[in-house]
Amino acid sequence: MNFSCSLCGGNDLYLFAEDRRRPYYRCRCCALVQVPAPFHLSAEDEKAEYDKHDNGEDSPGYRSFLSRTLTPLLPRLNPGDKGLDYGCGAGALLAKMAREQGFEFAAYDLYYFPDRAVLAARYQCVTLTEVIEHVADARALLDELSNLLAPGALLAIMTKRVLSAEAFSRWHYKNDPTHINFYSDETFAWIAAERGWALEIVDKDVVFLRTPS
Repeated sequence: MNFSCSLCGGNDLYLFAEDRRRPYYRCRCCALVQVPAPFHLSAEDEKAEYDKHDNGEDSPGYRSFLSRTLTPLLPRLNPGDKGLDYGCGAGALLAKMAREQGFEFAAYDLYYFPDRAVLAARYQCVTLTEVIEHVADARALLDELSNLLAPGALLAIMTKRVLSAEAFSRWHYKNDPTHINFYSDETFAWIAAERGWALEIVDKDVVFLRTPS
């Protein structure tokens, strides 16, 4: 199968893994593991999958899950900083949690909070919790995020990271049909170098990228 990497645009991809549902190709340049476009869901089917999620704002478990990104982020912010939760989901809970801590936080989601007016501003931080793996055009996403980030801003990303081909073959994370791009430490290092951002590995599934001041 011949196609270009959705992140770096390179053509040197190889079959990384395959299961009964779909193949997974890895780019030798940026190390992104990606599912070819013929295996992507339609927008209607994708939203139907998201509608199955039950992440109510009163769920202590979901709050704890989002805190893995928000808790290390808050000490890195200054009073008055404004943030955006990009791909916030139906409840926009992380934005609400940040506002509870005194920060002004907007919310955007393609399906649930589609007001693109919030994408005209610049922010001191942008969060993506379990979002980046769903977006097919990785480069277009990063370009849009770049336009949202003020100088010295933080991009906080939560996504489970690729470790090895052996681990990938047994990985439950790849079985979600809406997960189509899979990132690793190498991929985030490539993004940081290509964009001139500073990379901080915060946790096993949380990374921070900071733009130059």
